[in-house]
Amino acid sequence: MFKLLKSIAVLSLISMLLVHPVSAEAKTVKLKVTLVSMELVENNHVGNEWYAAAYVNGKEVKTGSTVTLTLKTTDSIKLKAYAEEQDKIPESGTATLSVKAANVTKTISKSLKVTVTENRGRYSGNSADWKFTFKIQK
Repeated sequence: MFKLLKSIAVLSLISMLLVHPVSAEAKTVKLKVTLVSMELVENNHVGNEWYAAAYVNGKEVKTGSTVTLTLKTTDSIKLKAYAEEQDKIPESGTATLSVKAANVTKTISKSLKVTVTENRGRYSGNSADWKFTFKIQK
């Protein structure tokens, strides 16, 4: 009799787990992402005319502006930085970074380095470095 009750209890537990998954739905979290700065930190004869842009989850952001995101904790924030030297034959560089929403427990700062390399002319092979700094907060 005891074995029968034990077997029924085990089967009941297994069927409950199959009907109601153990993992709960992912929680949502509200995060603010600010583009703190975009700066040309080194330029070894690459050019003087520049276009630079930063993106948060595909949306362009300007220096000093903030994007508020409501994400599942399983989602990621996708940061992208782009710099382009503008002349007859422009060169460009891109950097990306993903940050899991669940990993943002306090205010954090993330930087992306973009390198643009001159590919023609007298200064071919020289590079310029940009630094894009983002602040992410709960």
